[in-house]
Amino acid sequence: MRAPIGDFETAVPAPDCLDELTAPVADAVRHWRGSVPADRIVWVDTDPRWADTAVFVEHYGRDLLERSANCVVVAGRRGGETTLAACLVLSTTRVDVNGVVRRQLGARKASFASTDTATGETGMEYGGITPVGLPAGWPVLIDAAVADLPYVLVGSGRRRGKLLVPGKALAELPGAVVLEGLGTA
Repeated sequence: MRAPIGDFETAVPAPDCLDELTAPVADAVRHWRGSVPADRIVWVDTDPRWADTAVFVEHYGRDLLERSANCVVVAGRRGGETTLAACLVLSTTRVDVNGVVRRQLGARKASFASTDTATGETGMEYGGITPVGLPAGWPVLIDAAVADLPYVLVGSGRRRGKLLVPGKALAELPGAVVLEGLGTA
């Protein structure tokens, strides 16, 4: 199969390669719901050595620079309570943690979660965290620019491999909230 974006040697519908995904991501694909069929989610093999964005797009396709998204875990705190959430923004932008995220979570303070918290709570590898397969009940904050793309390159739960997911499918994930201005220049 040819990947819908980028230039990858190996591209496989995600339901056909569940062994390449971490358990939570494989479970999410296995039990997929939504208007976009699960077989439209594509797993592509990537080399973790080329994870740096500049090297990645040089190797896998310059079109990916504007079609890649980063998923980060944030912690919002208010009155001794902590809410973990995922934020998905274009890789050319940064998450507005102290503005949009803090207000959306109703938090007094918001910050990026520690690596140990992010990997421990998601069951995913650092550098491969994806919005697909996050813990139940987590808010998944998605920048509108990401949701508007026909396909978006995101993590697969592991450092090796990525997922190509229609933006519409990301907007339909459990807990998803599409927000203008979540990603800032």
